Amino acid sequence: MQKFVLNGEFIHLIQLLKAMNWVEHGAMAQHVVEEGMVQYNGNVDYRKRLKVKRGDQVEFEGQIVEIV
Repeated sequence: MQKFVLNGEFIHLIQLLKAMNWVEHGAMAQHVVEEGMVQYNGNVDYRKRLKVKRGDQVEFEGQIVEIV
């Protein structure tokens, strides 16, 4: 499991996917979220503007990141 250090209060889900280099660009990040390929705290979530905060976990293609 990877860790992502959050510098503010939250990061939007699509920005996190880009920051982790799990997708190449924002359009791809939006697409994988819309297609239900991303899990947020163990559940599929379709919200592109989801605010990911400390303590949350995001999973994409078998990769997991914990927000710290």
